[in-house]
Amino acid sequence: MSREVTRHVLWLILFGLFILQGTIIGWLIPSAWQSAVFVAPHFTLVLILFIGLFRHRHSALIYGLLFGLLHDFIYYGSMLGVYSFGMGLTAYLAGLAQRRQPNLVFYNLLITGMGLVLFELINYGINRLFKLIDINLEFALTHYMLPSVLFNLLFALICYVPARKLLEGKRNAPSGTED
Repeated sequence: MSREVTRHVLWLILFGLFILQGTIIGWLIPSAWQSAVFVAPHFTLVLILFIGLFRHRHSALIYGLLFGLLHDFIYYGSMLGVYSFGMGLTAYLAGLAQRRQPNLVFYNLLITGMGLVLFELINYGINRLFKLIDINLEFALTHYMLPSVLFNLLFALICYVPARKLLEGKRNAPSGTED
């Protein structure tokens, strides 16, 4: 698949995941669990982190800023820029961290998990700084952040191989077929 087609497919997949994460969570988590913990799906962030890992950190930064801003407009209107900043920064840092590690499944999922934790901490920190929430860090970690990170890591594990094939398609092509 050419780089241009891959880029268009990537936009469609990211937009589909953006819509999916806002609609499907109520059906995936049992209602008994939803009263004890809060799980926020970040499917677009997971794919954007993969873009940083397998493509380029600058592309991931742009995708993170744009989809984060879309997230701010659609879902969280109290303050614009929180998701945009968090998604852009974590995607860029994931791409930067991956360059120093071997390209193995364990390291990539570890970097993805650390990116998800960093995103949750940035989101919590900014909202706490501007007094939009009044929750202590321990409660937020156990009831909001860690359940969300584990849920999104499960999604990352499920979509790891297809995402890697899509994003690394050109690198693995035989040398005689490149443009």
